[in-house]
Amino acid sequence: MIDLVRQAIDEHGRLPQPARNLSANSDLYELGLTSFAAVRIMLALEDAFGVQFPEHMLRRRNFASIDAIVACLRELERKAA
Repeated sequence: MIDLVRQAIDEHGRLPQPARNLSANSDLYELGLTSFAAVRIMLALEDAFGVQFPEHMLRRRNFASIDAIVACLRELERKAA
């Protein structure tokens, strides 16, 4: 799961460094992530995992780090099971 999140960040995040070089708790916004890029990452992850982020998850803090994104995806997987 974390590899797909890193891939989505690389493809859509437009950060100055590859996601593989980031710690899982690095603040993506401090590294240059924009709100538009966060939406693009979210859409890519929805496609990759076959999920839809509900409105209550569409918060800056939920896309602020790789750990935060993975936690949201795990919650969505638990609810789908």
